[in-house]
Amino acid sequence: MESAPLETDQDLLAELRALLAGESDPIANAANTAALLFNRVGRLNWVGFYFLQGETLVLGPFQGQPACTRIPLGRGVCGTAAAAGETIVVPDVHEFPGHIVCDTASLSEIVVPLALPGRLSGVLDVDSPERSRFGPAERALFEAAADIYVEACTPRA
Repeated sequence: MESAPLETDQDLLAELRALLAGESDPIANAANTAALLFNRVGRLNWVGFYFLQGETLVLGPFQGQPACTRIPLGRGVCGTAAAAGETIVVPDVHEFPGHIVCDTASLSEIVVPLALPGRLSGVLDVDSPERSRFGPAERALFEAAADIYVEACTPRA
């Protein structure tokens, strides 16, 4: 399926804000976020969420091929990003020490931690079948999308 063209990343982020407006359920919002990003950003083969349960990331809503169900903190790209609490961009997953292969078609990856107030709740994981797919613009886009997701899921006082 070819991605629909967008005027700018800001259009996509505005669409995500509108899609999540008025909904605070993390699972519903993760499902819609993954679907929107997967279908509107080109050259991706997997977009999804892992949620922290104890010391393990557990698979949440996603778009793409079946994925690894559980990833220990500190293992693979997702577990490393979660443990460090910072975004990791991997131009070639085969060069990342301890990379966990879930989909052999994935060649590059970006993982963005989801930080709810005072705690890590999980990660947004995005894979591409192209090496070096993710640069500064994609990092900014996916970090902004993660922020919109977290804001939508944060209870209002």
